[in-house]
Amino acid sequence: MDQMQQLPRDAAGFRLRGAQVTRLETFVDAAFAFSITLLVIVTSDLPQTAAELIDALRRVPTFIACFAVLMMFWAAHNRWSRRLGLEDATATVLSLALVLAVMVYVYPLRMVASSFLSLLTGGWLPSELGFDPRRAMRDLQATFLVYSLGFGMLAWLLWRLNAHALQLADALGLDANERHLLRTEVGSHAILAGVSLAALVLALLLYWRDPALRGPLRVLAGLPMWCYATLGLWMPWYHVRRERQRLALQRDRP
Repeated sequence: MDQMQQLPRDAAGFRLRGAQVTRLETFVDAAFAFSITLLVIVTSDLPQTAAELIDALRRVPTFIACFAVLMMFWAAHNRWSRRLGLEDATATVLSLALVLAVMVYVYPLRMVASSFLSLLTGGWLPSELGFDPRRAMRDLQATFLVYSLGFGMLAWLLWRLNAHALQLADALGLDANERHLLRTEVGSHAILAGVSLAALVLALLLYWRDPALRGPLRVLAGLPMWCYATLGLWMPWYHVRRERQRLALQRDRP
């Protein structure tokens, strides 16, 4: 017990049980790094003229957006690894599934991010999402389906990793503060997975109802994308609320 108390803590007071970098964590880090590389090299050729350079720079916001999403999931796994130091069979299978999911997800991520930013900028930022004019709306929903499956799978896997650690709370010797932080991680990724599921269901419904979407109803085609935009409201509210509860728990602790 004394040895446990001597472990270093992060800013939130969680004892860092995973001080030693494992082969599993190294493999996960390498997979995310390779995914970032794929984001960079997805365009075929290096710019040769000033005009091509400017056109290439217009793609930088898309790269930044994709980088931020991937780093959100990487940071969550890194935080889980540092805090818990788990490498049992369940943690290994879930972490390897995370690697598989991120490798598949990287291209739909870039396509949807570029399309969304192109829409927001009125076409000034280039979209990398092409459609068959004869079935453009169904192509759009098919892309949202792939994107939602990837995003939802990443969120679900991190949800299960943290839930698995919570089941081992007694064996790991987690104190009240650590259990609260772990439950916050579980809830955070459950929200991400839930929003992704909502977007997936909407995309399925819109894909099915596509022939009926005529005229003004065409604006409904982007609803799955706006589901993710609501995370800008959900996540800050959730984390501020949970942090207030954590601080209140510490104040009330004798």
